[in-house]
Amino acid sequence: MTAAVLGLGSLVAVPAQAAPRGDTGTAATVAGTPCTATAHACVDLATHRAWLLDEGKIVRGPVPMMPGDATDPTPVGTFHVQWKDQNHVSDMPNHAPMPFSVFFADGGVAFHEGSLRSSSYGCVHLAHEDAVAFFNTLRVGDEVQVH
Repeated sequence: MTAAVLGLGSLVAVPAQAAPRGDTGTAATVAGTPCTATAHACVDLATHRAWLLDEGKIVRGPVPMMPGDATDPTPVGTFHVQWKDQNHVSDMPNHAPMPFSVFFADGGVAFHEGSLRSSSYGCVHLAHEDAVAFFNTLRVGDEVQVH
């Protein structure tokens, strides 16, 4: 690929170079994840994996997770931890327990302990040990990226 550069009355072909990621206004992706270094939690819906990150480094993961289904999908985007509840119970009709809940999206979407074989109502199910780690690590205001 080449780019045209105008000089003093001449047109010169110069090889185009990609700008470094830091110069483009977008943060670099953390190696091995689909998320940027600003995230503290990262979710990859396509591969059913999640990570805890700190200053662009993986501190836990990838860990298996189960997202919502087609009827109640886990929302995609950048969010922030809104609140946490270690012994939360769903206000859905089933009143299901949601241990170690970390709420990050409107509508009650959270990371929490749950089945890795069945979908939730948009939440991100984690195994017990991973749910505890996400609960203990993430703080209100921390960035969560879901891809």
